[in-house]
Amino acid sequence: MIKTEHLSKRYGTLVAVDDISFEVHPGEVLGFLGPNGAGKTTTMRVLAGFIAPTSGRASIFGHDVEADPIAAKSCVGYLPEGAPAYGEMSALGFLEFIADLRGLRGAMRRTRLSTVIERLALGPVLQQPIETLSKGFRRRVGLAQAIVHDPAVLILDEPTDGLDPNQKHEVRTLIGEMSRDKIIVISTHILEEVDAVCTRAVIIARGRLVVDDTPAGLAARSPSGRLDDVFRNLTQEPAPQPAPAT
Repeated sequence: MIKTEHLSKRYGTLVAVDDISFEVHPGEVLGFLGPNGAGKTTTMRVLAGFIAPTSGRASIFGHDVEADPIAAKSCVGYLPEGAPAYGEMSALGFLEFIADLRGLRGAMRRTRLSTVIERLALGPVLQQPIETLSKGFRRRVGLAQAIVHDPAVLILDEPTDGLDPNQKHEVRTLIGEMSRDKIIVISTHILEEVDAVCTRAVIIARGRLVVDDTPAGLAARSPSGRLDDVFRNLTQEPAPQPAPAT
């Protein structure tokens, strides 16, 4: 499982993540929600081993992301925000490069490359430089590299960003299919995505975890039954307090 214990990350005086603890088990799709700057991406970067926490700890299937980073990262497929890649590489060249890094060889390598190319409909753009692709195709290449080694854990930062409605549906369907035997953590600001694919939702505001519930449980917190009302109520900044009388 994924486990975080009192996880915090500070940048000087800025507290990006403040004492967050949670667990995620196989078969769960956890949605990370929160306004911009809430700490979602920072938490996901710590889980992926991209940055180190200031305090607390995180582990992936028992492997501490700081003390045992190679073992932890081998379990994880990570799609960062913006799906960064080497723009001068072709889509196929980039996926082959990632397959090399992941240690895929022989028949397994061919099978996994063929599977992700077909599943994400990348055939028409395989020979194009990534920098010439549309935002949607770049996102699909990014998702393909995250799943090429068939990881037990997927950490996806805004996985449907830039995709058209049909492509969003296809990616959500893929996430649903993969979730049967994987742990999937998704950062999103799209509430319909939480309803469509997530089994749990965590809301983060100002670096702190404020809610951990099912999508249905979140909706029940609002008289309207709408997740966006819950999200707005839980993440809005507190009203300024009047100055004391002198």
